[in-house]
Parts: sequence; C-alpha cells; structure tokens
Amino acid sequence: MPAQFSASSIARAVEDCDAHLINLNVTSDRTDGGELVVDLRINHRHGEAVARSLERYGYTVASIGGDAFDAPGVSVARERIGELLHYLDI
Repeated sequence: MPAQFSASSIARAVEDCDAHLINLNVTSDRTDGGELVVDLRINHRHGEAVARSLERYGYTVASIGGDAFDAPGVSVARERIGELLHYLDI
C-alpha cells in the first residue's frame, strides 16, 4: 500500500540475494486492491531469487522481465567475440 512503501526495504530484499538495485521506478499504476506498482532493475541475470526474497519481505511480485543477455544485439556481439577468440588462438 502507498502508506507502507519503503524503498530501503525493497533495496534490502534485493541485496539479500547478492544483487544490486540499479533502478527503482514507482509507476502511476495501481493494482485492483490499490497497491503501488513498482518496476525494479537489478544486476542479476535471473530474477527468481530476488523475487523470492521480495516475497519474504511481504511484497507481491507480479512479473519478472526478460533476460538482457538474450537480446538480439547481444547474440551478434557474442558471435563476434567468439570469432575474435578463435583468431587469437591461431
């Protein structure tokens, strides 16, 4: 609920999983029950552990967003790095 919002509590829940909170945005959206909707960006590849930690702190996790390492540009960069490493091994 808006009166119970605590950014430091959210950050603590994230840091309990050895992750860092990069960005926290309070959106204008509300759930049907009037709860705030908050978007988080963390430095973990997979957010499942952080989601479980947030739920232990009493927060409800609505969704977990995509994996930045699977973005289209990243796969091209991965291929090019692999090719460079191949040439360095020659």
